[in-house]
Amino acid sequence: MKDFAGTPGTITGLVLRISQCLFAAGSITSMASTNSFFNITAFCYLIASMGLQVMWSFTLAFLDAYALAKKKVVHNHVLVSLFVVGDWVTATLSLAAASASAGITMLYFSDFGGCQSGGECQKFQISVVLAFLSWITIAISSLIMFWILAAG
Repeated sequence: MKDFAGTPGTITGLVLRISQCLFAAGSITSMASTNSFFNITAFCYLIASMGLQVMWSFTLAFLDAYALAKKKVVHNHVLVSLFVVGDWVTATLSLAAASASAGITMLYFSDFGGCQSGGECQKFQISVVLAFLSWITIAISSLIMFWILAAG
C-alpha cells in the first residue's frame, strides 16, 4: 500500500477527519438551535446522519492521532477495508441527508415563502451548507481509502 496524503496516520488524514467532524458538529448545532427543525423529517434525518458522521470521524481522528504519536501509518488490510466500508456508508448517508434538507429548504422557504423569520431560515441554510462541506471532506477521504485498498 502506498503512503500518500490522506492515508490514515498522516497529518492530512487527521486534518480530513477533524474537518469532517467539525463540519458535521456545526451542522447539528445550527439545525438544533432552531425551534422548529423537528417538524420536518428531512431535518431530523440530517441531524441523525451528521451525528453518525461526528462519531465515525471522531473515532478515526483519534486513531489517526494515535498513529501519528506512534509514528506509524495504518496499512492493515482489514482496517483499511473497514474504513472503506464505513466511509462509503457515511458518505452516502451524508449526501442523502444534505440533499434532502437542501431540497426542503428551497421548497419550503423559497418557493412557498414560508420563511418570515430570517434568523431561523439562515440557520437551516447554514446547517445544509455545513452538511455539504462535511460530505465533501468525507467523499475525499472515502476516495483516498478506496485508492489505498486498490493499491494494496
